[in-house]
Amino acid sequence: MSATPNLVAYAQTWPVLRGEVALALPGHAVVGRVTLGRGARLGAASVIRADGHYVQAGDELELGRGATVHIAHDLYPTLIGERVCVGADAVVHACTLGDEVVVEEGAVVLDGARVGDGVVLEAHSVVFPRSVLEPGTLYGGSPARPLRRLDSAERAARAQALRGRNAQAAAEWECRTLPQAAAAGVFVAATACLQGQVRLRQASSVWYGCRLDARTAPIELGARCNVQDNSQLLARGPGIVVGEDTTLGHNVQLADCSVGARCLIGMGSRIAADTVIADDTFVAAGCTTLAGQRLDGGLVWGGRPARVLGELDQTKRRLVLLTVQTYREYARVLGQAQQA
Repeated sequence: MSATPNLVAYAQTWPVLRGEVALALPGHAVVGRVTLGRGARLGAASVIRADGHYVQAGDELELGRGATVHIAHDLYPTLIGERVCVGADAVVHACTLGDEVVVEEGAVVLDGARVGDGVVLEAHSVVFPRSVLEPGTLYGGSPARPLRRLDSAERAARAQALRGRNAQAAAEWECRTLPQAAAAGVFVAATACLQGQVRLRQASSVWYGCRLDARTAPIELGARCNVQDNSQLLARGPGIVVGEDTTLGHNVQLADCSVGARCLIGMGSRIAADTVIADDTFVAAGCTTLAGQRLDGGLVWGGRPARVLGELDQTKRRLVLLTVQTYREYARVLGQAQQA
């Protein structure tokens, strides 16, 4: 097992390591303004990306397979304490985690949240923006709510169990192959895995750790789409079509479905087969759809399963377009460096 980290500069700024990395599995990436403590364990296809802000992580951080750490552009950094353990496919986004926090598989921590020391966040939970999680407490659900107090022995046991599951999950990552068709200005991160009939339209981008499997049916991304780190697109039936100027957030999963133009699919969402998402739709983080469900446009959807939460107002419409613009700039900078 390698302990040589895959470090990637952003705008000529390289990650800073405070000590040796304990484990660095294939497909991971540490990008940009990252300061990483001693003894980190970086799972297969895990990503720490600090382009639009910075990430600081203490000693003995563990990231499971496909875990993602990112920031909010020019708004929030990500601060991670000592001995934090993050499970496979979890997202830690633009937030603060205290010491000895456990984030189980598929959980999402959103912008501006503050998670106290010794918190355990159950699998597939979602911590809503700007939430405050009290120390030494088990949280679960979407939104994450306190379930009960934890003692240090139980927290340590859950961390150890998660480390074991992380080791098992690492074997699931597949190596990268090249897309068949890419238009001008397309960015495909060096650790993404694209297989089969993947068509990428102009100025689209596919980010670190993503897996697009079109060996059975095609996947088509419209112009200026961005598929963010560790998202998985699996085409087995009619295929997947994503419209122009649409964002698929970190660790999103799509089966055979159709996503319209100018949509945002929030982090950690799971979009089932035969789902149809109309143009101008906002899907909140951690949302799931039912097979064959239709999400009408001009609305915000969320929950498990998806339901209407409200109208798509001008603030969210601007956020959709701003995200597209921001990712085009990220892709331009990193694409130039990757080709050098």
